Amino acid sequence: MNSIKIWLIAVFGRALMLLINRTLNYRVVGSYYYSRLVGEGKKIIFSFWHNGIFMGTYFWRDKGIAVLTSKNFDGEYIARIIKKFGYEPVRGSTSKGGAEALIQLKKIMDTGKDTAFTVDGPRGPKYRAQAGAIWLASKTHQPILPFIAYAERKWELKSWDSFQIPYPFSTAWIVIGNPIYVGKIENDEQLEQYRQELETSLMQLLNFADHCARLSIEGSVKSEHSC
Repeated sequence: MNSIKIWLIAVFGRALMLLINRTLNYRVVGSYYYSRLVGEGKKIIFSFWHNGIFMGTYFWRDKGIAVLTSKNFDGEYIARIIKKFGYEPVRGSTSKGGAEALIQLKKIMDTGKDTAFTVDGPRGPKYRAQAGAIWLASKTHQPILPFIAYAERKWELKSWDSFQIPYPFSTAWIVIGNPIYVGKIENDEQLEQYRQELETSLMQLLNFADHCARLSIEGSVKSEHSC
């Protein structure tokens, strides 16, 4: 019964993402950070909040990015959905199979692929960054690229992350931040400092995305680069 339920959710979820995302007006801030890293030949560790999966998955589709997904029920249908959008699911989480999954992600990055984390997933707390992306960055010497996927007008599910589903034909903001480079980590204090840096960066980007969305609704946005 579970396998049928997972299949149905995956099929419906993918169809819904395609139908709505194709109607959205995507506005991007900070794309030069991404372009610069690509131009430098860097492999990227994308990091964002769990509630932006709906837009983030579509925006970065078909790039062969390896994504950490949990081993629970939700992780199974999420893995099936994102695979249809050109991602490579890697099963594991901060709570189950985390160490093995991170080692697998490192091996994948060593072959030249980018990776991605919903850094407050799979179960929260909301807007609390976990350390997986930090560990991977320290072992691969590749940059973390924080970004926010934020819908101006949306439904917010009554889930731990307030999952966003944008209204059709509305605007979605992708706000990309300054890359974070992680040096050698020798103790828990250093790990916590980097974790806080990532969390702070994402919260600043979230506040900026909310600011841009409010201005856009008011009709006051003159430039996507400045909001």
